[in-house]
Amino acid sequence: MAPRMMKAARLYPATKEVKIDRIPVPNIVANEVLVRIASASLCHSEIMLMNGEFPGSSDPIVLGHEGVGTVEKVGADVNGFKEGDRIGFLPTKDCCFECEGCQVHNVSCIYGKAKLHGFLTDGFFAEYAAIDYRNCIILPESMSLKTSSPIFCAGVTAHNGVASCECKPGDWMAIVGCGGLGQLGIQYAKAMGLNVIGIDVNDSILEVAKELGADVTFNAMEDKNYVEELKKVTNGGCHAAVVFSAASAAYEGTPPILRVNGLMMIVGLPPKPIQVSTHALMLGQYRIKAETTGPPFKLPKAIDFTAKYNIKTRVEFYDLEDINTMIDNMKAGKVSKRMAVILDPDAK
Repeated sequence: MAPRMMKAARLYPATKEVKIDRIPVPNIVANEVLVRIASASLCHSEIMLMNGEFPGSSDPIVLGHEGVGTVEKVGADVNGFKEGDRIGFLPTKDCCFECEGCQVHNVSCIYGKAKLHGFLTDGFFAEYAAIDYRNCIILPESMSLKTSSPIFCAGVTAHNGVASCECKPGDWMAIVGCGGLGQLGIQYAKAMGLNVIGIDVNDSILEVAKELGADVTFNAMEDKNYVEELKKVTNGGCHAAVVFSAASAAYEGTPPILRVNGLMMIVGLPPKPIQVSTHALMLGQYRIKAETTGPPFKLPKAIDFTAKYNIKTRVEFYDLEDINTMIDNMKAGKVSKRMAVILDPDAK
């Protein structure tokens, strides 16, 4: 049985402070499961929220939208889940899961009440969370509760971004931005049989990209002729480039590395809108698409692929009390791995 109170990391929007509080364990409604959070990981979106670049609550709110855990209690209308199940989940609440908008992304629910955990309703940097069961999926046995929380935003987004490029085995794909998200993108691309070029501005991160399977890497800041070199290697340019970086310069540098009618896939979220050439798009010089986690019905494909090909996240572990250190490190660009808080040390 869950306790009455729990620890949680809460953002105070008025002061932008993040504090560790003791708050009540949430009650669940009929369509929710109470989850004992095993691990929760930090995403760049939390930094955007704190910077006012992402809509959020005006009241103190539990941070975090990447999490996995164990079912502690099930609501009366829950189907397919029971106490003790190891689960992962997407972070939406108060949407219908059925309308036209929900078939694209649940925040686009036409009834206009959808909320994202960690932004407009309490998130997962807490010992317990109430989750709509329609967001949930049973975690394959091969996936650890300690390391899998990043899969349920970063991983699913990376899988969908790579898969939606519609490349064929042997095609060339650039992974632009080889940090934690891009490292997952490299693994998914290689598992799909693609030739991969890793592009970043940090040599140590590019070394990790090579270890994960990137066929060629370029430092976009130091390799002044990298566009010409890339076109020689690829015989004309990449068939697709997935931009995981949140830097505007990464988007500016992507069209030149694409072959004619190549695809730029938008995943990273720069602080300001990107600029594109409508003339180049009209002439078919390149195309643009975008991807994210999408709705829950896309989860099984991504999670099954992740388990089948043993896609792993490189994770650094922290205690909940270290949340501000995690935030400071991400703001300073000092991380090359995903950062996760272990909330249930006995979870496997």
